[in-house]
Amino acid sequence: MSNDNIKIISREILSDNWYTLNKITFEYLKKDGTRETQNREAYDRGNGATILLYNKTNFTVILTRQFRLPTYINGNETGMLIETCAGLLDMDNPETAIKRETEEETGYQIKHAEKVFEAYMSPGSVTEILYFFVAEYSKDMKVSEGGGHHEEQENIEVLELPFEFALEMIKNGEIKDGKTIMLLQYAQINNLMG
Repeated sequence: MSNDNIKIISREILSDNWYTLNKITFEYLKKDGTRETQNREAYDRGNGATILLYNKTNFTVILTRQFRLPTYINGNETGMLIETCAGLLDMDNPETAIKRETEEETGYQIKHAEKVFEAYMSPGSVTEILYFFVAEYSKDMKVSEGGGHHEEQENIEVLELPFEFALEMIKNGEIKDGKTIMLLQYAQINNLMG
């Protein structure tokens, strides 16, 4: 799919240290028929997937807690963020990627993940589209302690929380992560807990 109103003029890599930050110069055809040249920066980190693990019997969910530098430098005193399990696709399809990330981060090995929607999380500056999943979990699916990969410098704490408590954490500001809020609210709206 292409947009005839947009013509890319140039791309300049500003940084490729962690992921890729590009400066894009493009022409935009305005409604009045005139063309305007604009410059924008776009951060390309690849696409990702996230999942809410839930248990209908115990009315619990699995979340993670880890340090996130951008939140720390933007006023989060500890830099710790409570989130749904997530990760980059790394050339896998979204379901394969989220199953891998679930086991690495939470220690739960799931057989099936249900894709519920997809969304751009910060479309003004980040190219990533995020695929959102839900899956039921039970204690017998636990195959390791989780925590992420040491070589990826992941230090992830796995949290099993009552669903209602997690919803309260949104209200009181303990959960501030967008993808997590979206999946918890999806679970509430769609009565995943029965």
